[in-house]
Amino acid sequence: MLAAGLGFCFFVSWAATLIGMSALVGAFAAGLVLEEAHSEIFVQRGEPALSELLQPMISFLVPVFFVLVGFRANLGALGKPVFVALSAGLTCAAILGKLSCAAGVLERGVNKLTVAVGMIPRGEVTLVFAALGGVTAGGSGPLLDSRGYTALVTVVVLTTLITPPALKWSLGGERNVQ
Repeated sequence: MLAAGLGFCFFVSWAATLIGMSALVGAFAAGLVLEEAHSEIFVQRGEPALSELLQPMISFLVPVFFVLVGFRANLGALGKPVFVALSAGLTCAAILGKLSCAAGVLERGVNKLTVAVGMIPRGEVTLVFAALGGVTAGGSGPLLDSRGYTALVTVVVLTTLITPPALKWSLGGERNVQ
């Protein structure tokens, strides 16, 4: 099942690039198809779930990805006022964008602010697209320079650090928030 799942994911990612989309979109679509409910018959036969089979690869590759993201960040830019302003502006836009999503919570009795604050640190896709943006695009050079890349990485770090205390605040400082 592991070979078939990975093969399918790589195929759909490749197909997405053929039609002009990001390979990430193809991988996401493959993940929707490979959702565990679709392979439940194999699990009922006693075979491990695909997520269990992928766990050793995930445990190895995810930290490598984050190390590479950190290596590519330009820490020298952190002391420049223009960079700080860009990072602050992007961080505010990211937070305000997530907070505006609270308007989409239609269910009564749900703490809309908590839902919105919980969405703030959604930066893993930002990191993937930032990494892709730093790669040469069609021979015309990278779409994102090192300052823009570092600004996006800074936004992801800041929004990740801001969220736990913001969630605690949005829940009224309840002691059971972990």
